Amino acid sequence: MRKIFLFLAVLAISVVSWAQPDARPEILVLGTYHMSNPGRDIYNMQADDVQSSKRQQEIAQLIEVLKRFHPTKVAIEADIDSQKVGHEYSDYVAGKYTLSRNEIDQIGYRLAKELGHHAIYPIDVEGEFPMQRVANYAKASGRAEKFDAMMAGMGTLVKEQDDFLRSHTVLDTLEYMNSDSMAVKGMAFYYAIVPYGEPGDYAGPDLLALWYQRNIRIYHNIVKLIESPNERILVIYGAGHLGWLQQDIANDATVRLRKLADLSGQQ
Repeated sequence: MRKIFLFLAVLAISVVSWAQPDARPEILVLGTYHMSNPGRDIYNMQADDVQSSKRQQEIAQLIEVLKRFHPTKVAIEADIDSQKVGHEYSDYVAGKYTLSRNEIDQIGYRLAKELGHHAIYPIDVEGEFPMQRVANYAKASGRAEKFDAMMAGMGTLVKEQDDFLRSHTVLDTLEYMNSDSMAVKGMAFYYAIVPYGEPGDYAGPDLLALWYQRNIRIYHNIVKLIESPNERILVIYGAGHLGWLQQDIANDATVRLRKLADLSGQQ
């Protein structure tokens, strides 16, 4: 019996050693607000003009901080099959494309060009988000008031981020949005939806499962970019995905999670 336990212990050490080599690819997710105000989310920040002189200086400051990560690839929130991204980025490098207000352009294209990258990598996957089904269940089960209060709480959180942006730099705002406490709050919203369901109608759990499915597919697309243990992939995504993608990275023993706070000195 003792030999069996010894064998299992050695096997476990071997597996861990294989899964956690000294040199592991590093992945940093930068959760952002949508700078061009597309209005696609349930609650949306109302960002001021990122192309103003003040904000452009702040974007330059952010770019310099992100360079400390020394990214080997920059991945962005654009459809993985997009041909437009490749054409736009090539034109931008050639001086034939003017950056839009979108954070993909302002951070992704700009950083990749300054790093001398020849390509930028779209990794997004669309997914279902049946919030109306959850709202209908809440109403039918007599919990509409509680559901509305939960949704209002998310609206308040977005309003706080709005207010923060108005009085802080872009870097300050992203440090705030990428803090561990904000990532936890963002994920907590989704878990608050879980109780809205029952056998036969798992409205809340099904929404969460679909959201997880979308994010794990995005993570798959990130991992597919890894070509060596020395990769350092910077992922630029809407902040609603931050906690989920960080969780995927943290749970994957073959890679190492990095955070904006590692670069900016914020803890």
